[in-house]
Amino acid sequence: MKGLRAVRGFLQSTVCPVDGQLAGIVVRYTRDGPAPPPSAARQAGGPSLREFLRTVPENGARSGRGEEELPAPYLSGPGVSVSGRRVYFETYGCQMNVSDTEIAWSILQQNGYVKSSSCTEADVILLVTCSIREKAEQTIWNRLKQLASLKSKRTTSQVPLKIGILGCMAEGLKEEILEKEKLVDVLAGPDSYRDLPRLLTVAEAGQKAVNVLLSLDETYADVMPVQVDAKTKSAFISVMRGCNNMCSYCIVPFTRGRERSRPISSILKEVKMLSDQGVKEVTLLGQNVNSYCDASEVSFRMKEPTRLSRGFNTIYRNKHGGLRFADLLDQVSRIDPEMRIRFTSPHPKDFPDEVLHLIQERANICKHIHLPAQSGSTAVLKAMRRGYTREAYLELVEHVRRIIPGVSLSSDFIAGFCEETENDHLQTISLLREVRYNIGYLFAYSMRKKTHSYHRLQDSVPAIVKQRRLEELITVFREEATKLNSKLVGSEQLVLVEGASKRSKMELCGRSDGNIKVNFPSVDIPCNWSSGMLVPIRPGDYVSVQITSASSQSLKGTPICHTTLNYS
Repeated sequence: MKGLRAVRGFLQSTVCPVDGQLAGIVVRYTRDGPAPPPSAARQAGGPSLREFLRTVPENGARSGRGEEELPAPYLSGPGVSVSGRRVYFETYGCQMNVSDTEIAWSILQQNGYVKSSSCTEADVILLVTCSIREKAEQTIWNRLKQLASLKSKRTTSQVPLKIGILGCMAEGLKEEILEKEKLVDVLAGPDSYRDLPRLLTVAEAGQKAVNVLLSLDETYADVMPVQVDAKTKSAFISVMRGCNNMCSYCIVPFTRGRERSRPISSILKEVKMLSDQGVKEVTLLGQNVNSYCDASEVSFRMKEPTRLSRGFNTIYRNKHGGLRFADLLDQVSRIDPEMRIRFTSPHPKDFPDEVLHLIQERANICKHIHLPAQSGSTAVLKAMRRGYTREAYLELVEHVRRIIPGVSLSSDFIAGFCEETENDHLQTISLLREVRYNIGYLFAYSMRKKTHSYHRLQDSVPAIVKQRRLEELITVFREEATKLNSKLVGSEQLVLVEGASKRSKMELCGRSDGNIKVNFPSVDIPCNWSSGMLVPIRPGDYVSVQITSASSQSLKGTPICHTTLNYS
């Protein structure tokens, strides 16, 4: 690494054991030439081999996990105290990163850190990053340049500012970050948040600290997340991590690893805790959330294999045994009948009938399903390794709407994938018109390193063509969404109030059962259907709103009355 070299007397990469597993890599450097040899006094005062070994009783018995363990001598002492250090989080990307932020904050809070409300007042700034597209990565590079000046303005009387990169970008671009951005002190991948206290302690000593190892079993099941925004009435719960689908365009399996699911007992405990705190809506999260499979209970290991949607297949072996997504959805929805349940992001292949019927039957499971199509062309879907054809996807859409009348659908689309022809693009446009989605997430293709398409396919569609196709997809989506949402004018929608509208201080906003944003005046309304007493509308309230107008992005209406999920 230019301008840097390993400190003499240390291995350049040191693997540090945590709970008996290889869980950390620390890279230590010094600037400008060889480091001076340590003095005899420093060597004598440093940790010996004995201090790295756990004491074993004379009878040979191992200490139980319940016994308190003292911190390692080299991570304690007045020179590395972190008590009261102020940490500031910046979260980018998907809802999973919001959940990861809450997990990381919970771990640091338990280790003496306090939360800062401003990056200018923080001692540690942690960026929770996304690598799904090039634009997401460029946002982080730009932000690091801004933080460089903040770090340079730190006075000698202040604690040195430490900057960390967490999440997908830390795992995917570790070498480039260390080489390009010398100001980054800590890199921690999605499976390394337990190691954050140690990594930050190493950074406090002036060293670079890195742990981006992926895990086959880490789910943070025993870490109770702490909501970054305690005022919100909605929460995200990570129920599984990683992805096995290996779609040719997707970086997720390489930054977050293979699928593993949290034990259902830990999820139910978290949902119950949030319910007791007054949270009114939880979203179950996973890169492929509806492939959830908890095999931790022995009694469920002999269950039949996973049933896929008709006409869908996978490139990996079918799962056997375990509690499935239908079991999870069933048990979560029973905890609090007045708590809305959502989930994202699913794969279309994992919608067996029992999941669809459960959504239809339970009043508190939202009637909104995300069905990411990605393309309307069977040829492109094959190149993407999606595991289905256009015809199979359309059959699934029809099946979903038959079982769940009035269901709201959303989808993802990629414009300009490798070798996509104009005819392929037109087929995607026709799919948008045929299905009619309430919500859409549309992006131009951005090739990611490590993916199948990076190694096997040609990114042959020019950027200007990608942009033109994307704009055409967006135009068609908005036209169809406007038609679909306009059908809701005159209806009454049950809305969970989120807070003040961004459009006007005189308005509030919330989301309907179908996950469509609804804006309405902030006025006093009856406290229930049988009372004439007027009360204010507050975040977390359920209100019935009569829809008066619609656009492709939102609805507008008049609040009628406070209500509940069960009454509606």
